Amino acid sequence: MDAIDEDYKQAYFRERTARLKAEQLIEDKSRVLYALNEELIKKVADLEYQQQLFIQAEKMATLGTLCAGVAHEINNPLAYAMSNVESLQQSMHGFCELLDLNQQYLAKRISETNFQQQLASLSEQQSFAELQQDIHQLVADSAEGLRRINQIVSNLLNFARPTTNKKQLADMTDAVKNALKLLKNQLKGCQLTTSITTLPLSYCDLATINQIMVNILINASHSCEALIDRQAHIHVQVDSDDQQIIISVNDNGCGMSEQVLAKVFDPFFTTKPVGRGTGMGMPLVYTMVNDHQGKIEIESTVNIGTCVRCIFPVLSERP
Repeated sequence: MDAIDEDYKQAYFRERTARLKAEQLIEDKSRVLYALNEELIKKVADLEYQQQLFIQAEKMATLGTLCAGVAHEINNPLAYAMSNVESLQQSMHGFCELLDLNQQYLAKRISETNFQQQLASLSEQQSFAELQQDIHQLVADSAEGLRRINQIVSNLLNFARPTTNKKQLADMTDAVKNALKLLKNQLKGCQLTTSITTLPLSYCDLATINQIMVNILINASHSCEALIDRQAHIHVQVDSDDQQIIISVNDNGCGMSEQVLAKVFDPFFTTKPVGRGTGMGMPLVYTMVNDHQGKIEIESTVNIGTCVRCIFPVLSERP
């Protein structure tokens, strides 16, 4: 009986020792896994931060491309607003004299005969009747020009602002239309047509969708620049069904070979001259579309044209 008890005790101690070793091993492995997980979380955060820096850098590079066109867009309304203000400034002296004369007459500091004589003299110097007809149009045109400038600057600020990655329930059509407004001058050499249907609201980052569209449209514009045998044409189509939103840009430009098409999403790959392309436009477009749980498809034929199609799921709940 004693021998059996002794064997039982030894077996118990062996099992207990083995269990303690296993528990210690599990604890050690858990610590290692926790440390590795923390390191992984940090690296993922660093990668996301670097990605945002790349996106913002590409956005600034694209903004440089937009500046020349925006300067032209601003100069037009600014020119006639300044011209109208100059016309009003030239008339201001006569208006001030007329108001002063009226004040004197109402205060009975001058006689009616003197008032009529001075009024006739002012009317000879400046036709108040003609100015009365023009002044409303001058002010209205100036206000409209300033509103256009304000909208252009607002669009640029919205585009340049760093993305927050905060998705909201919104209409992607707003981003598409804003991109077309931003690129109005860059696309003026192309016949631009659009087919935009009503979209369901979906959780998205409109600033990101805007940048996607700007990058794709600039590429379409560049591909059409060398056309000499046909009119450059870019068609933007926005459509949807219950489950997905499809935004496509078709151009009849130079197109891409199979070799170029295979590398179009490779970072820093570009066919553009030095100083004109960073090679990060389409890789970031791919990243931003993927961030919206979407996919991007490209069909292209040399000397025929290119179709870039972005397909986004309709997200009715915050991702």
